[in-house]
Amino acid sequence: MSARPMQAQDKLAFLLSLVPFLIEHDGVSVTDAAARFGVTPEEMRTAVRLIAISGVPGESRQYGPDDLFDIDWDEFEEDDRISITHHVAIDDSPRFSSREAAALIAGLQYLSSLPENADRAALASLTAKLASGSTGGPAAVAVSADGGDARVAPLREALLARRRVSFDYRSAQGDRERRLVDPLRIDSENQSWYLRGWDHSRGAVRIFRLDRMSALTVTDEDSSTVAADVQLSDALFETSPDNLTIRVELPESALTLLGEYLPDGTRTAPGSSADLVIATLRVGHFHGLKRLIALLSGVATVLDPPEARAAVADWAQRGLDQYTHTASSTDAASSDAASSSSADK
Repeated sequence: MSARPMQAQDKLAFLLSLVPFLIEHDGVSVTDAAARFGVTPEEMRTAVRLIAISGVPGESRQYGPDDLFDIDWDEFEEDDRISITHHVAIDDSPRFSSREAAALIAGLQYLSSLPENADRAALASLTAKLASGSTGGPAAVAVSADGGDARVAPLREALLARRRVSFDYRSAQGDRERRLVDPLRIDSENQSWYLRGWDHSRGAVRIFRLDRMSALTVTDEDSSTVAADVQLSDALFETSPDNLTIRVELPESALTLLGEYLPDGTRTAPGSSADLVIATLRVGHFHGLKRLIALLSGVATVLDPPEARAAVADWAQRGLDQYTHTASSTDAASSDAASSSSADK
């Protein structure tokens, strides 16, 4: 028995779901169909009779024989089974192209490889529907479950088993510290992998780059914090009012390269020339700013605050000094070799 009488919107959703089900399960019994949708057999029979007088009018705006659904009435009335013998409009719905289906299937394969989506039957079912519902057979694609980092596999196992992990971590500033973490989620961005976890030494959620981890150990301790206990944003990195505010000048066409460094609703100001704009960024520390400017070498210029300009200039100068030192050493070695050669002669 249905738990409550269906409202109008419930009936519409029920009928829209029922038609594809009946087409896919040809000859299903009324009892089985009713159980599948949680309605009574009589409610199912009423719905089938309604479907049988539904359709799409033709070009004349009149209903012809081919414009209505039809069922096998003998089988329905005598055997209490439902078989749709004619359907309309279903095949006219938009369908993905083979390339679109292949792209979506690749995305689903990637999602299936993530720990939080492991063994998800819904993803497998959707993949199968995409493969069969495209305009042509989708191109064969395969997304490896291997994250390209040896630390992904043990972290994935720890996350699924809800086990705490410990590892030595090198921060962006170069500091090293042993961390004890409850894994919450594994993400990838721009070919880098990250672990979001509850850091027991900080008492908060922290993000760790896998390539900065060493001596990773999956402990025998159960995690005290899981993903359901905290609110994890879909965005891997989010700006905070506590971040440093930096103004940079760059071509307007390069704004998209700043990604999540730009706060929502950012407005730009005219730059020093017609093709340049000034944008305000938020960064957690100057080290992160140096890394960003290195990626935008020759494209972005830091304007202020002065401390930011000094930090970037000092970092660039130290890098240049390394090249100068290497070049001087090479010249000295060459000079020594030449002198030795002359002496031998």
